[in-house]
Amino acid sequence: MPARSSRRKFGPSQKDRIFLAAVPDADTAARIHALAEALKAEHGFTGNLILPEHLHVTLFHLGDWAALPDEIVTLASGAASQVNIPAFDVRFPRVQSFRNSTGVYPFVLTGDKAQWRVLHEALRRTLTEAGLGGATRGDFEPHVTLTYDQVRVKPKAIPPIGWTVKDFVLIHSELGKTTHNHLGRWPLA
Repeated sequence: MPARSSRRKFGPSQKDRIFLAAVPDADTAARIHALAEALKAEHGFTGNLILPEHLHVTLFHLGDWAALPDEIVTLASGAASQVNIPAFDVRFPRVQSFRNSTGVYPFVLTGDKAQWRVLHEALRRTLTEAGLGGATRGDFEPHVTLTYDQVRVKPKAIPPIGWTVKDFVLIHSELGKTTHNHLGRWPLA
C-alpha cells in the first residue's frame, strides 16, 4: 500500500480538498443562484455568491491535503461505486446563517436530514468498509452554501426549492482558486 499523503485540517499548506457531494442540475442551480442574488440584496450581504456550478450538498468531507491524495481518491471512488439506491427528491424550505467563531457566517439553504438518510447511510457504510471511516464521523446537516458574510440571518422560511438527486460526485476543490474538478460521478438507480 502506498504511503499516505500528509493531511492537514488547517494551515497554509492545505491546497487540495476532496469531498463527496450531491449537485443540483443546471436549471435548479440557476434558480438557487437567482434566489441567492435576491437574498443578498434583501439582507445587505457584501460577500461574493457561490458560483452556480459550485452549488452542492456535501455528503462527506474527505480532507484537506497538501497534494491531491491518489490513494484516498481511489478508495473513495471504489466505495462510491458500491452504492446502489434509487434517485430521490430533496427540498430546502429555509435559509439561515450558520454560527461559527470567525465572524464570517455561511449563509445557507437548509433541508431535512430524513430526505438524505438512505444515501448518507449507504455512503457511510461503503466508506467505512473501504477504510475511510474517519471521514464519516460527525453530524450531517444537509445544506447548500450561498455565500459567506459578516451579516448573520436567523432561520427563515422560503418557498421550497429542490431537485431530484439522480447521482453524486467526488469533487476536488483547489482551495483559493475557485475551481471544482469532478473526479467521478455515480448514478443512482
